[in-house]
Amino acid sequence: MDTTTIFCESDEFCKEFEPRWEQHLLESSLKRRRRQGALCLSEIMTIMVGFHLSGYRTFKHYSRSHIK
Repeated sequence: MDTTTIFCESDEFCKEFEPRWEQHLLESSLKRRRRQGALCLSEIMTIMVGFHLSGYRTFKHYSRSHIK
């Protein structure tokens, strides 16, 4: 599967999933910062799906050869 295709599918899923997920989260008494990460959820999902489809045994080897 092409990386662009994986990203597009992941991005469409995240657009539907994230708002619903935010609604179902319980309020915590702890104050937490809502820092914006360097990667969005769909980018993280693309990397993880790519790793699982790649056949590499370790994420370290996959990330060193495929993630720039």
